[in-house]
Amino acid sequence: EGAARRGEWERSEEGPAERGPGAAFHMFVLMEDLLDKLKLLSYEEEALRRHNMRPLSRHYFALPTNPGEQFFMFCTLAAWLISKAGRPFEQPQEYDDPNAVISNVLSELRSF
Repeated sequence: EGAARRGEWERSEEGPAERGPGAAFHMFVLMEDLLDKLKLLSYEEEALRRHNMRPLSRHYFALPTNPGEQFFMFCTLAAWLISKAGRPFEQPQEYDDPNAVISNVLSELRSF
């Protein structure tokens, strides 16, 4: 039993190379799926134009290029999606406390 549990833990700690050849690209596939879903919801017209932001690239969240900008984009999209789901949610500002913003987003999502 102990060996089985230890094996489970070791598998959960494996890096992408140990999980198979396609595992390293899984995040890119998830990002492309996310972008397709956002486009179906007209995110460019409804969320980005309102805030004068550029559309996301196919791999925007898959690669850590500019964490501050990516975090703000995530918060903008989260606020827009929460509002789109029928809940009033104030759009976070770029210089708001990140912990407070995430706390508000998580609190709102838990209430769904």
